[in-house]
Amino acid sequence: MNKKVGVNIIGTGRIKFGLEYRDLLSDQGVCINVFGEVGGEDVELLRFDCFDNEPHYHYGPENQNKRLMLDVTTEGDSMDWVLNKFSERLPEMIERAGYQELSEDARSMDMSGSIDELSAAAKSLSVTGRKTVMHDRGDVVVEAGPIRFGVEYRHLSNDEGVAIHVLGDVNGEEIELLTFDCFKRAPHYHYGPRAKNQRMYLDQTVFPDSLKWTLDLLNGGKLGPMLEKAGYLDHASRLNPTILLESMETVSQTALKMEKEASQP
Repeated sequence: MNKKVGVNIIGTGRIKFGLEYRDLLSDQGVCINVFGEVGGEDVELLRFDCFDNEPHYHYGPENQNKRLMLDVTTEGDSMDWVLNKFSERLPEMIERAGYQELSEDARSMDMSGSIDELSAAAKSLSVTGRKTVMHDRGDVVVEAGPIRFGVEYRHLSNDEGVAIHVLGDVNGEEIELLTFDCFKRAPHYHYGPRAKNQRMYLDQTVFPDSLKWTLDLLNGGKLGPMLEKAGYLDHASRLNPTILLESMETVSQTALKMEKEASQP
């Protein structure tokens, strides 16, 4: 198998590194490949997906494809962990992937220069490659203490529906903390559209009314945990249940009215 199209190749010799940014909608991050020359062709020996939410790595993606998860609680930043293991355990990892001969090459080669180049490029790509989403703040904005809700009806080229933005101030700038796109064809919501932007799709077979699902969720005490997952712990800790309940009444009335008006001929 040839090296992947669009992958930046770093290093020379029989063992090289590949670098790309992967966006899977529900997760994203830097992907680091280790390629080796086998029978005159470049084979992917190892792959490390340094994702935001579920970082993991693969032994022998083209043969055994053994996948192992990385626990950031115990190991820290996944990219730092990977780069550190390249300096300390790369030959052993190549051997476990099933490539004994290449593991011996890795032991005999001085790969420090390539690893340094890879480290700088990967850290740069983690910033420049990040996919974010920026929506309008909404036609109607409802204050709710440390946050505010923006409500609008969105018309896209192939979809439409009510959008509810959860907004908050970070370092003096208003940003989206969460967004719920209650669309007709592909309803989904975003954790941290301007940061991690983890996009989650709703199963319309299970939840046929995405707007009702969203309003029930926001009224049901799930807003705080969702803000925490998006990385906005301060906003979550300052939520006032009484103020939130009053604000959600206005948000619900506004959203349902928008949906009703849009459905009228």
